[in-house]
Amino acid sequence: PRSESNMEPRSQSPEIGAEISSFGDLSISHKVDPSKKSPAVSAESGGYPDYVYVHAAAIFFTIHVEKPVDRRLVRYGDQISFSVPEAKNEIAQHYAHELAFNALKYQDLLEDIMIDSCFYLSQSIPDDLTSLVVVMLYDFQDRKFLPRACPEEEEIEEVRDVEKCLLRYRTKLAAALARCRIKHNLLTIDYILPESVRKKQERASTLPLYAWVNTMKTSLEDVCCTLEKEGFSEVKSISQLGGLTFCLDPHCQDLLVFPPHLKADLYRTKLLTEYKLIIQDKSRSLAAHSVKALLTDDDDVIMANLTSGYTIAHMAALSTLSTGRVWVCGVSQAREELQEILSHMECKNVKLLPESFTDIEPTDPRLQKAKVILVMPQCSATGVSNPVEFILNDSGDAGLLQDLCQGSISEDKLNTLVRQQLQDLIHAVKFPKAQAVVYCTCSVHPEENEGVVRKALLFKPEGTKAQPYRLSPPVLPLCCMSEVDNARENYFRLGPCERANGCFIAVLTREKDSSQTVTVKDVLARAAAKGLLEGIDTGKPAKKERRKAKASVLPSSSASASQARIAEFLSRERKTTSSSSSLLLPAKACTSSHALLRAGQRARTPKPTPSSLPAKKNGSKPPPAGRPPERRAHPPRARPEERASALKPVELVLPPVMFPGCGQSRSPLPLSFFRWKGTSGHSQTSLSPSSLSVSRHREALRSGVVLHPRPWL
Repeated sequence: PRSESNMEPRSQSPEIGAEISSFGDLSISHKVDPSKKSPAVSAESGGYPDYVYVHAAAIFFTIHVEKPVDRRLVRYGDQISFSVPEAKNEIAQHYAHELAFNALKYQDLLEDIMIDSCFYLSQSIPDDLTSLVVVMLYDFQDRKFLPRACPEEEEIEEVRDVEKCLLRYRTKLAAALARCRIKHNLLTIDYILPESVRKKQERASTLPLYAWVNTMKTSLEDVCCTLEKEGFSEVKSISQLGGLTFCLDPHCQDLLVFPPHLKADLYRTKLLTEYKLIIQDKSRSLAAHSVKALLTDDDDVIMANLTSGYTIAHMAALSTLSTGRVWVCGVSQAREELQEILSHMECKNVKLLPESFTDIEPTDPRLQKAKVILVMPQCSATGVSNPVEFILNDSGDAGLLQDLCQGSISEDKLNTLVRQQLQDLIHAVKFPKAQAVVYCTCSVHPEENEGVVRKALLFKPEGTKAQPYRLSPPVLPLCCMSEVDNARENYFRLGPCERANGCFIAVLTREKDSSQTVTVKDVLARAAAKGLLEGIDTGKPAKKERRKAKASVLPSSSASASQARIAEFLSRERKTTSSSSSLLLPAKACTSSHALLRAGQRARTPKPTPSSLPAKKNGSKPPPAGRPPERRAHPPRARPEERASALKPVELVLPPVMFPGCGQSRSPLPLSFFRWKGTSGHSQTSLSPSSLSVSRHREALRSGVVLHPRPWL
């Protein structure tokens, strides 16, 4: 380029002139269409205000990589001496973090340029300003070494001094950058980064914007109408996004998706400034909706980890239809700032707790209505393509940027994160009143995902009668997307791609209490004892149920003993009926409560005896002893009404019956056990009468009483 500053040397060699003429190809960042550029990129804006550079230098100082002493050529000092103003707004804060992260990714390259161009050795710049030099050098080359179009903002002396030095050495700095590219044989300077970091950069440039609707202040329909009035148009899928368009997310019904270059346009609609629309990573919305699917009308929610105020507000918005509250643990710092955000978003059902989650006792009386616990611990964020925006929106650790810019995380830091994650999840399963735990991370490492969940499921809390947890699939309207993998072990995974960041969700729910489970046999036994199973086929009980019925007889409880005898009587009667099809009626009545048991024993006898056969109405003699009773060749044909429904085992207490011609002589019928055989061929058995009915008939009945086959008719 032509000489545009009187501080630049006037004489230039042809080689240097050729190098400077190709400044456009030496930019570290990829060329991006200005219409599709994020507002965090400054190439078309001509630079940042002074306070953004100072704030970015302070961030870079805390996260830069400190090299060993024998390899340290550039010194950053022990502390920064310049004052750091606070970011004026969210966009300015985003600019500062993005600039610091980009400088961190190219720290080695920027230091080599400073040494190779003799800038670092020739300029008398204090060590505490080195971090400011690095971040401004990155922005200088990103603007193709052109002067900054200074906005009308307050001037900071340190920023203006460093800028003058860079402008004086801009030719030598550009030449050093060209030599570095030739030395490493790089197609573009981006190829100096690890492959994993380059892929994340490429995905971040095409990653859509996800924004959820704050239903505490507006509705989805109103937001869509506002967008359409501002010139936006709705499309059906993410693949159709482009220009001023938006669409509904396929997983969350309150989530809208926009193209990546529309952030500034959204701020102009006042939907973001009025907190009606919140831009946040999709994984946070997926976790909130997973919790919402497990809540009932008056259940409380515990948020075990302090996350962004946006995530807390989203959980509160999804819980507004119920009377439950959202308890947030660990709010000891920035409490007033968080309360201000929640107030702007009109959250009224949020309770902030200063204690950390692991310091709260599971029996805390404040949390006894909490049924679901959301655990979103600090993770490595290796599944996130745009880590700066993720950390800003979710109150993440800026120290993770040092590992993310290298494409891998150190083993020591990974083990530290896993220990804390496991501690939080194990403490969550200790709460006896909780019925579900939702665990969410944005990591791709199995140690932070499946490994932590498996270890937590093996933990058994001591001194509690609550049922253990099991793994359940998240309740989400999943679609057939190639990046979703939830078919293995009920986990929900969303792999990092061009449409979304990576996400892992596991839902733990308590197993059902087997002691409270009522079996079919229990229901049938209770119904039979009340006489409600007449005409209903209960079927043959299983062997396991028969053994359970035998073992359940307890002499201390009369009610339990009665039910056990009923079950035992039913099972043995079915066996007896299979060996004999004759109708047996006892001849003697029960004279006391002990006679009831004797009657049951006679009914369970495998072979009938002559004494147990009833007396016949026509006075015929019973067959002689030792001879089995003769069987009829052709059984009588069943009546039509008998074909319609089969008789079933019931407990019958028959009232006294008056026969014609008996006069004033009223004799009660004997209490006996009857068997009927239905059309299906299965034996049907009556149940023993209650002891109350037996007590009313203690006197022996005369043997001449006629037994009517259906005395109640």
